Amino acid sequence: MAIAAGGLVIGLATAATLAAWTDTEWVFGGNAAGDGPGVGTSAFEVEQNVTAPFDAAGFVQDEENPGSPLTFGLDALSLSPGDSVYAPVALRTVDGSVAGSIDLQSAVAADGITVTDADGVLFGALELRVAVNTTAVACDAAAFTPTSTIADGTLADAEGNAAQALNADSGNTQYYCFELTLPDAPTLPAGTTLDDLQGRTVAPAWEFAAESE
Repeated sequence: MAIAAGGLVIGLATAATLAAWTDTEWVFGGNAAGDGPGVGTSAFEVEQNVTAPFDAAGFVQDEENPGSPLTFGLDALSLSPGDSVYAPVALRTVDGSVAGSIDLQSAVAADGITVTDADGVLFGALELRVAVNTTAVACDAAAFTPTSTIADGTLADAEGNAAQALNADSGNTQYYCFELTLPDAPTLPAGTTLDDLQGRTVAPAWEFAAESE
C-alpha cells in the first residue's frame, strides 16, 4: 500500500506538469480609431518669396547656396561711391509646419556664380544693412529704423543680431529688406584705391538658419 500510494503520488505529480494555460496580449502605438499609426514626428519647413507683393504663389523653398536671387535692380550693376540699392525677401513656415525661429547669417560667396572680384576687394568694401518688419513695407531707406535694423556693417561681417519668430502653419511672415551701399570712402587693402573698384561684380549669398521650437 505504501508503494502504491507512493506511485499514485508520483503519477499525480507527473500529470500536473504536462500542461498549462497560456495567453498572449499585444498592443501597438495606434490612433484613436485603431486603424493607423499613432506615433510620429512633427514637420518644420520654411519657405521664401523674393518678389513683392509676396503673393502665395511666389513662395518657394531653396535650401542650398546660392538659393533664390534677390533683385537689387538694374542700378545694382552700376554702383558709384555713395550709392545704395535694395532688395526684399519674405519668409514664413509652410502649412503643416510647427513654429520656430530664423536667424540671418553673414554673407558668403554665391556658389556657381562667376564674378569679377577675384581678390575680394569689392566684397570687402561694400556695406550691408538688413531690416525686418512683421508687415509688408516698401524696401527702401525708410524701412530702416532703430528697432527694425537687425544687421549693420560690412558685407563680409554683418549678420543678424537676433532671431525672428515664425509661427506654425504660415501663421505670420517676416519681411526683410537688404540694403547694399558702396561707401564714398570704403576701407580698402593697402595699395588699393577707390578707382580699383571700377568694373567689378560680386554675388553675395545669405543663409537664414531656421530652428523649430
